[in-house]
Amino acid sequence: MATFDQIRTFILDVDGVLTDGTLQAFRTGEQVRTFYVRDGYAIERALKAGYHILVISGGKDESVRTRLAFLGIQDVFLGVKDKKEVFDSYCQTHQLNTSEILYMGDDIPDLQMLRLVGMPTCPKDAAADILPYCTYISPYEGGRGAVRDVIEKVMRVQGKWTPELW
Repeated sequence: MATFDQIRTFILDVDGVLTDGTLQAFRTGEQVRTFYVRDGYAIERALKAGYHILVISGGKDESVRTRLAFLGIQDVFLGVKDKKEVFDSYCQTHQLNTSEILYMGDDIPDLQMLRLVGMPTCPKDAAADILPYCTYISPYEGGRGAVRDVIEKVMRVQGKWTPELW
């Protein structure tokens, strides 16, 4: 298993990881998710430091793509039925070593991905069934700092989290 100093790529799920998993459904059919600003800040810092960030989700809400684009994430795959297919293609295209990838997921659909990467992680409120597959469980909940936690840990260990220089 990988350690924080080996990570070069972050792959994230959306619901339950970048959001707290709550959906507000309106009569109009619109579904609203809430993102945590501090997670977003860490994502921006990681991108500026040269890390790859990939988001793969089964959800199809284009407002998610809009939020992630605002943060600078270009590699966003929504409405994905087979995350492994996207993962394999992305790794091949970018010549990534799976041992240098951190994946954060929160529920059973993430199990396959957790098994493929060097550092499988989850928020503290992830489904109990996936906890045994994670080498790191964030002390933060999904949509409440779990993403910031793993990004900051990686960047600090690698000497790239330097707020005094920003």
